[in-house]
Amino acid sequence: MQPSSATRHGDSSPALAYRRRSLRIDPDSPTRLLRCAQRGRCRDCGNHVEWYHRVRDRPVRLHPHELSAAEVPAEYRWHVSSGLAHPAGDGSAWCRLAHALVCPNGDAGTLLVPTLTRLRRALAVNSRRLADAGVFTPAAPQDRSARQSEDSCRPARPVVQLLYVRYLAARPVNEIQCVAQARQRDRCTHTVLAPDGPAGVWKLVPATTAQGQLALPAEVMALYDLSPLPYAEQRRWRTQRCPRHAASPTAADLALTDWEPFDSLIHHAHMHPRLPTHARRPRPGGDARKAARP
Repeated sequence: MQPSSATRHGDSSPALAYRRRSLRIDPDSPTRLLRCAQRGRCRDCGNHVEWYHRVRDRPVRLHPHELSAAEVPAEYRWHVSSGLAHPAGDGSAWCRLAHALVCPNGDAGTLLVPTLTRLRRALAVNSRRLADAGVFTPAAPQDRSARQSEDSCRPARPVVQLLYVRYLAARPVNEIQCVAQARQRDRCTHTVLAPDGPAGVWKLVPATTAQGQLALPAEVMALYDLSPLPYAEQRRWRTQRCPRHAASPTAADLALTDWEPFDSLIHHAHMHPRLPTHARRPRPGGDARKAARP
């Protein structure tokens, strides 16, 4: 009996061999990001969101589905072009929407548009289903208020020093996400700051762009210093990988690192003269003086 050929199935039908193609990023892409890796969940309501970069601004969370532009006011419309999100309509019959506008745990404000109100209610029902299924754990009101008070003192884009270079991060230190690919071919959800690993220290330093540059007169800024960490740890932060994926160099990157070289003249708005770990202490007798004041 003649053995079957390797190019045919058991029923002698031809087996077509497709050449494997790796997923690549187009060199002309303005964001150089794989869109399949930019999905996530809102930490306040648990619903799906999509992260998009903006021109010279922080990434924005958009609702994952398009809406009819005729049912969305012009000031709420977003559109995506070449992988970048723009806060305006593009003239088409469809538009995107910022998730913060319809987040069930956000401030509804003066949201009186029927379409957006229905969408907000549908997302609230889905949040309840996720909570009942154990997929999403809603934060308690006191935890949310504590986090908001903490975020008010924490820089949204901190200045980080590592490998003798100062960078401007795109997110708070404890929210910098790993860029490696997970087993499900999604972006790793772990943060670079390991819960049980070494961390940097906040300090006040002269407001300079890089080592050796003249400091701005009589101005200091808060900086998250990673210089005391070992070289391997600083390199892990620079490559923006969690400890697990730093130990497996074969895992591909699904996003570019968020580090931006810091320039005190360009990024002056992100310079904070107060440490985020410093708590303001009430002055003794302050309440008594305030009560005695006419």
